[in-house]
Amino acid sequence: MSTAYLDLPQLVGARGTLRLPGSKSISNRVLLLAALASGETELHDLLVADDTARMLDALRALGVGVEPLGDTVFRVTGVGGVFPVRAADLFLGNAGTAFRPLTAVLALAGGDYRLSGVPRMHERPIGDLVDGLRQLGADIRYLGEAGFPPLAISPPMPGRGEEGRAVVVRGDVSSQFLSGLLMALPLRGVETTVEVVGELISKPYVEITLATMARFGVQIQRDGWRRFTVAAGSTYRSPGVLHVEGDASSASYFLALGAIGGGPLRVEGVGRDSMQGDVRFADALALMGARITCGANWLEASAPDAGSLQGIDLDCNHIPDAAMTLASVALFAEGPTSLRNIASWRVKETDRIAAMATELRKLGARVDVGEDFIRVSPPLAGRALQPAVIDTYDDHRIAMCFSVAALGTPLRINDPQTVAKTFPDYFARFAEVTQAVPVIAIDGTSASGKGTIASRVAEALGWHYLDSGALYRLTALAAARADVGWDDEAGVAAIAAGLDVEFAGTAIRLSGEDVGDAIRNEKISAGASRVAALPGVRAALLFRQRAFRRPPGLVADGRDMGSVVFPDSSTKVFLTATVEMRARRRHKQLIDKGIAASITDLLLDLRERDERDSQRSVAPMQQSTDAELLDTTNLTIEIAVAKVLDWVNKVPKKG
Repeated sequence: MSTAYLDLPQLVGARGTLRLPGSKSISNRVLLLAALASGETELHDLLVADDTARMLDALRALGVGVEPLGDTVFRVTGVGGVFPVRAADLFLGNAGTAFRPLTAVLALAGGDYRLSGVPRMHERPIGDLVDGLRQLGADIRYLGEAGFPPLAISPPMPGRGEEGRAVVVRGDVSSQFLSGLLMALPLRGVETTVEVVGELISKPYVEITLATMARFGVQIQRDGWRRFTVAAGSTYRSPGVLHVEGDASSASYFLALGAIGGGPLRVEGVGRDSMQGDVRFADALALMGARITCGANWLEASAPDAGSLQGIDLDCNHIPDAAMTLASVALFAEGPTSLRNIASWRVKETDRIAAMATELRKLGARVDVGEDFIRVSPPLAGRALQPAVIDTYDDHRIAMCFSVAALGTPLRINDPQTVAKTFPDYFARFAEVTQAVPVIAIDGTSASGKGTIASRVAEALGWHYLDSGALYRLTALAAARADVGWDDEAGVAAIAAGLDVEFAGTAIRLSGEDVGDAIRNEKISAGASRVAALPGVRAALLFRQRAFRRPPGLVADGRDMGSVVFPDSSTKVFLTATVEMRARRRHKQLIDKGIAASITDLLLDLRERDERDSQRSVAPMQQSTDAELLDTTNLTIEIAVAKVLDWVNKVPKKG
């Protein structure tokens, strides 16, 4: 996978079964509590990703014993509430589930610590948590802008915290503030009460905190969602062995795929018995018309029995992360979908309301937003989703949410490795349960019959046809008309990126003008070969070529269709013929059009072009190792087409 981008083909379906990685929210909570507990804790199915790596690094830096026993199994030797290392500089990346609780715990731990992260973490508010901790006597200083990381923590000042007085914390910015406080309070050893002011958002995440603390022997007394009390003498004790549930937020992407792409698609690791609120994403899909079934440890989604998914109006306070996936599902629903009570999106890895709106509009959706809502309407009736390049804002959930849109259009996902924050192999797992629009790639030498054979195969199958050479010819023609030299890589690449091209039946239009004949003369053909050798031009045209991959299938001809543009083609064919036969064919084509031509000149031109195309540094013309070789020297078009169709029919169908 490119580190810069990942091109997702349009999908025609999704079905299968997969096991989810461990929950990020649970993983970082159990790591911290296992470190604070007395005794050894063996953690199974722990999420292995960037966020948990930041927590593990921090715990080791604080002197906690952490021993890997397998890929997702760790033994943590607890410190009984007292970290051996009393001074440390901790870098926590963009992991809010590590930064917020560690801030609370270290503020009461009696050491000198500095906590920092990536620039975006320094834009995420933490002032309400700091204010709550200062009520307990914590000595915390802002090293940058007040109310935001990075932070410097020193031992609490004696007598600064008022015993018996409730700690007041806001609940309407992030539930992680309350969770961090609650996890830290057993370190005080005295009864402490926390009062929440404002509406507590993301209540299911607080429920995860309470349930996890209970597993480690600390029961919280609470009065609804307003008042929480930690009893005097509360201490964490190891449960011995603990298994981490699969990540319910990650389940949302695959359940959405099943609901849109047919299904059934089953995720294992979470089910009706899960402690995670995001399992209720399945209920939201059911409201939209999806067929949902579940067991104690699994969930399964399929498309509606009849008709389409329907837009809904939903208060999403109970599923703040998974609700993002509903914004992508809305692209495939009838009518608008309104997601309300999502103000917390604005203080996550990015401003998710603004980011989702921007990227959804690229696809053709109509989007309205407010401080705490987003309303998504699919493209107008009769309009398909538009191919788009999706920016991900260094936000793992943006990347995964928009992958679902590939069920309606080809996509380019920029910075795909951002999924490593919570689901490093997401796109590999995604590919296992999805079926892409099939492609037949027909490559070969000039005048070997590619265009004629490919177009007839497409016609026989009822599939779309891409003459990739036409895009390079169009680029050469547009460059010539703009007086840009064919060797000016930057100039030609800019022209390629902005081509106004329309393929309508047999007509090829450039800026509205039919240029089908203009791009076939020998001068433009030679120019096409030259500009195709420029890496910048090939990069500019790569996604445009891939965007032709539409249901029910595509037949693409060119020189690197099977090797570079569509390496996952279901059938790959490489055509060749003797240069003498190819020269005679080209001569006949020109004579039939009333164009004078010399066999000798054509032979020389073809030999030079073959040499240039096979020796170019980027995507040289060569037969893919998995391509069928077809020599058309002595074959009629009809026989060649029949041979290709025979190869196509022998390919086993996925799914």
